[in-house]
Amino acid sequence: MTRDEPGDIALPLRHADDLDPLLTRVGDARIVCIGEASHGTHEYYAWRATLTKRLIQEKGFDLVAVEGDWPDCYEVNRSVVASGDSRPTPEESLANFVRWPTWMWANQDVLDFTRWLREANQTRPEDERVRFYGLDVYSLWESLREVLDYLAEHHPAEMESALTACRCFEPYAEDPQTYAAATRFVPDTCEAEVIDLLSALVDRRRGAVPDADGDPEAAFAAEQNARAVVDAEAYYRAMVRGGPDSWNIRDTHMADTLDQLLAHHDGRRTGRRSKAVVWEHNTHVGDARHTDMRRAGLVNVGQLVRERHGESDCVLVGFGSHRGTVVAAEGWGRPHAVMQVPPARAGSTEELLHASVPYDAALFVFGPTLPEWAAERRDHRAIGVVYRPTAERWGNYVPTVLGRRYDAFLWVDRTTALAPLAGTEGRTDELETWPFGA
Repeated sequence: MTRDEPGDIALPLRHADDLDPLLTRVGDARIVCIGEASHGTHEYYAWRATLTKRLIQEKGFDLVAVEGDWPDCYEVNRSVVASGDSRPTPEESLANFVRWPTWMWANQDVLDFTRWLREANQTRPEDERVRFYGLDVYSLWESLREVLDYLAEHHPAEMESALTACRCFEPYAEDPQTYAAATRFVPDTCEAEVIDLLSALVDRRRGAVPDADGDPEAAFAAEQNARAVVDAEAYYRAMVRGGPDSWNIRDTHMADTLDQLLAHHDGRRTGRRSKAVVWEHNTHVGDARHTDMRRAGLVNVGQLVRERHGESDCVLVGFGSHRGTVVAAEGWGRPHAVMQVPPARAGSTEELLHASVPYDAALFVFGPTLPEWAAERRDHRAIGVVYRPTAERWGNYVPTVLGRRYDAFLWVDRTTALAPLAGTEGRTDELETWPFGA
């Protein structure tokens, strides 16, 4: 360890070129996970997009995988790989995000990035265009409907397994909480039905059953929707029991989906393996083993990516700020609002950086030898979609060894709220994700 203070190693962050040291750190890594300390901060989204553009242009990354539902994000994917005036446009695809909290993806920063990506893709052959996918697990009914639509169009004679799953869920009126609550008291669940559905789709795509229509992308999307149904069913059953299981099912699903995306797209470009940028909250991106999440029995995407791919093949990037404004809600499913983020808690990482970094925004790239402050455990702020600034003394901080949890860290001293797209307040199907609402 060294005795360097944060201000001694902080690199000024003003322009895209200031990310050069981070691009050097990325090197030939296959996966770069880029976090955010809230789901409603403009600077996090904007710098994340700037870094992602450079990774696409300079490092050959060809997948963007985000903390969003597969069906909604697949529409965004269709919009960014489309040609010319094809539909849907990025505006249309983001306007279709209806699950609360819609502002996570239906916001101006994501719209700007997806417009850029669509335009950039026009210069690429279709099989080399950069894709945009969702990793999350919440889309039980939406994904089930997508599977039904796929089978109806491509394999109508094989719809029975999907219809059986639908009939199992039918009494719960598309309310996952009602289904989950019922499983606490009645041993019968829909687990077997959704596993049978997935098995049928996996067998077909992998050739156990010939696929006459030859549409591998549609078959892959249908399989991923079926995986979302299987893991969502398990997630909702675990959620009503409390504890870490639901969180772990969700993050394991996201890591599994990332691996399936990489495997599916390997070889799409001759002689080159696929490379993914992941956009998620810090609580998913930063390695849980270097936080108190580990003591709570939690795993997360950053940990799983490091364990599965090796630390040399992935880079984890975190964000933080001292104060500012943020878009969040006072309760689960409540309307969003712009809220004040108060100055960071005494003794926190954010207070330390505010006091010692001489720049409005800065980049830290951590190596194997850490300064003492980055190797010490300190509180690190985490704002979810539900946020109550007056309650910060009791929550919103995760004890963290910053230089081990992340490979790099972007600091913005004062941040501003992002701009949700008009008319995207959304509906609520889920309860708050234990324990962070992240």
